[in-house]
Amino acid sequence: MSDSRAKKRMRLKGLIAKEFLQIWRDPSSLAIAFVLPVFLLLLFGYGVSLDARQVPVGWVVDKTTPETTSFTAAFQHSEYFQSFHFADMAAAEHALLAREITAIIRLREDFSSQLFKQNSPAIQVIVDGVDGNTARLISGYVQGTWNEWLRHLAAMRGTTLSRPVIAQQRIWYNSAVLSKDFLVPGLIAIIITLTGALLTAMVVAREWERGTLEAMIATPVTMGEVLLGKLIPYYLLGMGGLLLSIAMAVFLFDVPLRGSFWVLLLTGTLFLLVALGMGLLISIIAKNQFVAGQAAIVATYLPAFLLSGFIFNINSMPPVIQAFTYLVGARYFVAILQTVFLAGDIWSVILPNALALALMAAVFFGLAAKKAPKRLE
Repeated sequence: MSDSRAKKRMRLKGLIAKEFLQIWRDPSSLAIAFVLPVFLLLLFGYGVSLDARQVPVGWVVDKTTPETTSFTAAFQHSEYFQSFHFADMAAAEHALLAREITAIIRLREDFSSQLFKQNSPAIQVIVDGVDGNTARLISGYVQGTWNEWLRHLAAMRGTTLSRPVIAQQRIWYNSAVLSKDFLVPGLIAIIITLTGALLTAMVVAREWERGTLEAMIATPVTMGEVLLGKLIPYYLLGMGGLLLSIAMAVFLFDVPLRGSFWVLLLTGTLFLLVALGMGLLISIIAKNQFVAGQAAIVATYLPAFLLSGFIFNINSMPPVIQAFTYLVGARYFVAILQTVFLAGDIWSVILPNALALALMAAVFFGLAAKKAPKRLE
């Protein structure tokens, strides 16, 4: 019995060494594991932002007063706005239609006299609504700056601001209100989905194309040993890519890691196994490297990008699409990443999603083992 186990270990070591030798001869796997995550993190981390900063805003002041000067100065010192002044509304509207500015703020002649009166509009704000998200952000920024300026003016005059409701904002978790702190953790899930699936999507297909799979089946090596020998090296590469992505998120993009690193590593292992299992299943079914690579991109990257909650809110999707997102492994890992990075170890979020990942990994590896060829046909 011990002799049989020793032979199995020896065969497995030989298969692992063979796969590492293949990786060394063809460094594309190293590029997928380490170069691709760096490229995607730099591209999306710096290129994708949901923050509206230096928004070009046009000003039309019908009558200059100390109050109008003070109010416009509040915007000039804001990092969110870039001010442009126009002589009249016609010139400002022309600039808005030409997409030279994104919004118009007009201060009427009675601006100073109407400031503290109830139900009297003191300013007019016109926002380009082509990009609805940016329009909402601009409206919120203008409203916030307006309220803050009114409170400051009331304090200078020694009066109180008479309003039925005064909102006091308290931001939890992403206190810096930076979109990169929200996007970069989710981006790690997208990267591991793509790299994990691509790493194993071609390993069995390559053996099919070269005709070496039949030779391995004819040897005493079992198909389980073949799959395990191919999985372990790429698991180690995938974990290296995951650690590199986490390090870049924390040290390059300054995303706070409020939860446990070991929780992040353990759940990352589960998700990597899901991606590797999906790629392995694709590789077994496709039997062609090009087809396997294309199928891996379509079946993993696109659903993960669109349906994981990385950018688009799942609750805003149609019910049918929401139901489909439960089949996307990245949905669960995105929730874990954003929780561990921004909130901490919230077990009511981590445990159900980790369990879902473990179940998906078991399903994919079970299907891969069932579909794997076990004899020559």
